[in-house]
Amino acid sequence: MNQKLVELLIAKGLRIACAESCTGGLLAGAITSVPGASECLDMAVVTYSNGAKHKLINVPGSLLETFGAVSHEVAVAMAEGILKLAEADIAVAITGIAGPGGGTTEKPVGLVFIGIATKESVAVIECRFKGVREEIRSQTVAKALELAYTTAKEE
Repeated sequence: MNQKLVELLIAKGLRIACAESCTGGLLAGAITSVPGASECLDMAVVTYSNGAKHKLINVPGSLLETFGAVSHEVAVAMAEGILKLAEADIAVAITGIAGPGGGTTEKPVGLVFIGIATKESVAVIECRFKGVREEIRSQTVAKALELAYTTAKEE
């Protein structure tokens, strides 16, 4: 899917940007593994800590305090923040709990929010992936690539 995404973005003259938390740069790595990705990938940041989310992509501290980093609201703010910072056409934001620790009853391991922003809209998908840490991260990247591809087709 990464090859198809890069080819589509280039063909349509679209720029993409990524803000990642639990995937730690794996989405950007998947995109940049495709030759020519520099023609469409504008920027990618790993905002693993709340401080980085706030400082680098302007996620309001109040959202982080009220809803927590792993939330629909923070995924929206991350997607909007990286879209604005990069001045891209499409932004993908990922925040979640890859495990093995860190999960709660309310927010279990495998809970991931993927935000997709364009200049016109923002959408967030809530996912509940199963497996060990690397499987959750891999499933997250695959879903994010799929969502980005679908969004790029509509642009």
